[in-house]
Amino acid sequence: MEVKFERLALIGIGLIGSSIARAARRSGIVGEIAIQSRRAETVETARRLALGDAYTTDPAEAVRGADLVIVCVPVGACEDVARAIGPALAEGALVSDVGSVKASIIRQMQPHLPAHVHFVPAHPVAGTEHSGPEAGFAELFRNRWCILTPAPEADRAAVARLRAFWEAFGAYVEEMPAEHHDMVLAITSHVPHLIAYNIVGTAAHLEEVTQSEVMKFAAGGFRDFTRIAASDPTMWRDVFLNNREAVLEMLARFNEDLTALQRAIRWGDGDTLFELFARTRAIRRGIIEAGQEVEAPDFGRGQLAADPHKA
Repeated sequence: MEVKFERLALIGIGLIGSSIARAARRSGIVGEIAIQSRRAETVETARRLALGDAYTTDPAEAVRGADLVIVCVPVGACEDVARAIGPALAEGALVSDVGSVKASIIRQMQPHLPAHVHFVPAHPVAGTEHSGPEAGFAELFRNRWCILTPAPEADRAAVARLRAFWEAFGAYVEEMPAEHHDMVLAITSHVPHLIAYNIVGTAAHLEEVTQSEVMKFAAGGFRDFTRIAASDPTMWRDVFLNNREAVLEMLARFNEDLTALQRAIRWGDGDTLFELFARTRAIRRGIIEAGQEVEAPDFGRGQLAADPHKA
């Protein structure tokens, strides 16, 4: 793989940022890597893991001389980052991000970026429930989608370079308008996370009444929800606050469907229940056939098979 970017600056070095650093190093698509985090302890962890070539807590220092800058911070922090790095960006630099909300990030960042840089927002649809630089791994993006949401007037050469960057990690790349991205992700990611947080929160309340039976006898479905609900709270707080319109619209549709489901259960309408379950089962098979999941949805439970008392 030929070097396509001489210097990559990563602003934020959590799960996604550290995975980008590892994948970029492995692929050889970048020369140097500069790493920034606002916390000195996180910078030192990145240094210990040898994730980059330069380390700093100053975002402006990190981006100086970089021809690719990727902002890997929670959505709510993107405006402050853009304001800090704007004056230090090199002419012709490509600026991107990894946030799972795009329209809000564009509104936050675009006004603070100089006209001489190329801004191409992006969202790698990949992650785990873990966070921090030690949680990253180079294979995180392999066979996963990365969505680019460039403005209609964006420089096509810059978009092509960013596409090549993500493809070098084994990711599939697609483009779509920012507002459409936010609606799609509201139903495929944001609302499922909100439901998971709510169900686990309800179980926590029941836990006080049932004296640990909810946790002790948690079946696979509940355990799968707890995996999702273990995700970074700061990141998800910002996601919901910055994609509220799309999330609220999807929640309204979900509530309508849930009401219909309640009615079917109340009136013993087995045909309606069976039809829904069959349709959703087909969707699960489609996700597996698309290579976005494996057949066994154990979320690590296979490691507990030898000792079910740990489950």
